[in-house]
Amino acid sequence: MEQNALEITGLHAWYGESHILHDINLSVRQGEVVTLLGRNGAGRSTTLRAIMGLTGTRKGSIKVGGVETIGMPTHRIAHCGIGYCPEERGIFSSLSAEENLLLPPSLSKTEQGMSVAEIYAMFPNLEERKSSQGTRLSGGEQQMLAVARILRTGARLLLLDEISEGLAPVIVQALARMITTLKSKGYTIVMVEQNFRFAAPLADRFYVVEHGQIVEAFAASELSAKMPVLNALLGV
Repeated sequence: MEQNALEITGLHAWYGESHILHDINLSVRQGEVVTLLGRNGAGRSTTLRAIMGLTGTRKGSIKVGGVETIGMPTHRIAHCGIGYCPEERGIFSSLSAEENLLLPPSLSKTEQGMSVAEIYAMFPNLEERKSSQGTRLSGGEQQMLAVARILRTGARLLLLDEISEGLAPVIVQALARMITTLKSKGYTIVMVEQNFRFAAPLADRFYVVEHGQIVEAFAASELSAKMPVLNALLGV
């Protein structure tokens, strides 16, 4: 039986004294796209940060490809083949787009990261802007660069936090095509998304987070039947 790409059991997480996540349980199979839905402040982004070891205290179990990571520091967790794209993107403003792209080292002993040529084939905008400073890129181009940068590392499990937020529809469509392409290449993706229309056609399964707990879990095939519940929980 194939190992899950990600298995979280009984996860609790804190920021200082604040207990944010309460007994999170979720699993993601290899090659799946899974979306965490919920209102702002529900604990979705904290779940991604906890996976990476970027919260305070964590308790429970987080297995990446069967390897327990709850006791690991962040740099070790990244070497398990996880790429994390935070909401704030983290583009180096003093470097060109291509210099940003060339920064990450390979983090996987078994997986080669995407080549710059493959990245440019997926994101033609970035090739056009490769000599532009990070701060000169549009919000959409910065988002593409932030995702492209983690593809260079060899990571096969991608954690994407609100990648469509505040972007023009044409860029959102390009990001949707990117996710479809990555899925076809066997990548596993966990997305936090406020934009339900963006997430709905892309995900295989959904988890709804409220007050730091999973309150609903369902497959894409159940989406239409779950819409009344989602409307109540999210106001979609």
